[in-house]
This record gives sequence, C-alpha cells and structure tokens, in this order.
Amino acid sequence: MTLRRIGPALLCALIAAGPALGQANPPRQAQPPAQRPAEPPEPEAPPPPYEPQLLKLAEIMGSLAYLRTLCGAREAPDWRERMAALLESEGRGPQRRERLASAYNRGFRAYSATHRICGEGSQEASARLASEGEKLARALAGRFGG
Repeated sequence: MTLRRIGPALLCALIAAGPALGQANPPRQAQPPAQRPAEPPEPEAPPPPYEPQLLKLAEIMGSLAYLRTLCGAREAPDWRERMAALLESEGRGPQRRERLASAYNRGFRAYSATHRICGEGSQEASARLASEGEKLARALAGRFGG
C-alpha cells in the first residue's frame, strides 16, 4: 500500500474520530491515602442466660404498646418509654439492641395486623398480655435481679 492510499484513509479515520480525540482526558482522581485495614469489630459477648425471657418480655411490651394505644389507655405512651429503658439497660451491643428492638416490633406488628378497632378481644388480649408480662418481669427480677 502506498502513502497516497494510506493518507486519505488515515485522514478519514482522524476526521471520524475527531470529536473523541478532541476531548480532554478526564482528570485522574487522586487515590485516597493508604489506610490501615479496619479492625474487625469486637465480638459481642454471649447472651445472658435470661435472653429468651427478655426477648419475650420485649415482644409483650410491643404488643401492649399497640393495644393500649388502640384502646386509648392512659398509660399507652409508657410502653415505648419502658422499651427504651430496657434497651438502655440491656442493649449492650448493637446486635443485642437489634434483637430486642425486633422482638418489640414483632409484638407490635402481630396485633396491628389483627386488631383494627378496640373491641372486647383487644381488651382481653391486652389484659392477658399485661398479666403475662408482669409474671415474666417478676420472675426475671427474682431470679436474675441484682
């Protein structure tokens, strides 16, 4: 192939690629300074022996928070505050706090799915849950309380 044939082909290629060639190279982003590898989080302490009962109590508290609010009980807002106090005292690590909060939310959702108005069934369930929660709290305090 002669230069005469390559010249026009090269010129056509350059014209076609002109817009792409005319663009400036994007600025290179500065590399972040080398960081030390993140230290793995400390493993959470094993749950206490009363963990299942505590999770059940948190679930009952969530159920009562919903039912007492639904029925307009005077102490309805107290259940959320009680759960916050439980999280403060027992939620030592993020995983533990998550388990307790999940149990509370599970109890809340369970009754919100089946009780839309405050009726006899809601009041009966609320009384039963309050009694069960009281017994459980007393048992926990009696057995594991300081």
